Amino acid sequence: MVSNEQFRILAKSFDQVETSPHFDKESFRVRKKIFATLNVKNQEVSVKLNLIDQSVFCAFDKAVIYPVEGSWGKLGWTLVNLKKIRKSMLQDLLTVAYCTVAPPILAQQYKSGE
Repeated sequence: MVSNEQFRILAKSFDQVETSPHFDKESFRVRKKIFATLNVKNQEVSVKLNLIDQSVFCAFDKAVIYPVEGSWGKLGWTLVNLKKIRKSMLQDLLTVAYCTVAPPILAQQYKSGE
């Protein structure tokens, strides 16, 4: 289990991350692009992935990581249950989400093997 505060710390650990309200959620952005949102009440996170990364992470356990319903999910938006995910997996997931939307110059330092 990962608390809302632990999630915030992990999400803000990347370069140039800013937070701002996004409807009833808190968004985490890099250069104004959202890579994650936090639903505090439900202890649920939504992250932006490409479709290949989405399918890989969702293959782990559909009770923990699963596509958003409808067209948003078909665009790579993926839900994460903070009550059930391990911190190490969440760190990996956030790294991929950040790198998905961040400019290459920022993302490069977080990509493994580069």
